[in-house]
Amino acid sequence: MQQKLFLTGIGTDVGKTICAAVLTAYFQAEYWKPVQAGSLSYTDSMRVRELTGHYTHPEAYRLQLAASPHNAAAKEHIHIKLDHIQLPDTDQQLIIEGAGGLFVPLSDQVFMIDLIAQFAIPAALVVRDYLGCINHSLLSIQALRQRKIPLSYLILNGTFDPDTERVICMYIGQETQVIRIPELDVIDRAAILSISKQTLI
Repeated sequence: MQQKLFLTGIGTDVGKTICAAVLTAYFQAEYWKPVQAGSLSYTDSMRVRELTGHYTHPEAYRLQLAASPHNAAAKEHIHIKLDHIQLPDTDQQLIIEGAGGLFVPLSDQVFMIDLIAQFAIPAALVVRDYLGCINHSLLSIQALRQRKIPLSYLILNGTFDPDTERVICMYIGQETQVIRIPELDVIDRAAILSISKQTLI
């Protein structure tokens, strides 16, 4: 893995945080979620730390409402600014988890993909198999390509129809490695660490 990796998804609820935990353990990395919207009593950072035991950096923005970051911020009269979101100063490998997909708005002017471009680091794209996932996956891959953001990893989270997997994987470049994370019946530290000890790449 590159020293820093931005983990995004083809949409909401595709399992980014679980995949982030697996990669954090696999790469022996630290974890950072720049923007947390909602669930402040049990944030994604808290969950990853619980599942891996690894260090998690504090969020740049912690917003009360479980909604798109631009909406959650507006409710608190906050304007999210890219220059306020700075990469943590660390020599360790770092997994960064975004909120939702690439075009989740951080404000009326900027989107999650703009944050990835600002960091100038590779991305990992989490995909889950559902009706419409091929379209969402190919749109996401194309958007990253247009912004010249390297896609280091395509993460297939859970069980996939073979033809769905085949079509999606046709559209990634040779520089992109595929990681398959199995469906988990129980999500706890033992399960995450067990997967992280497997050869994922």
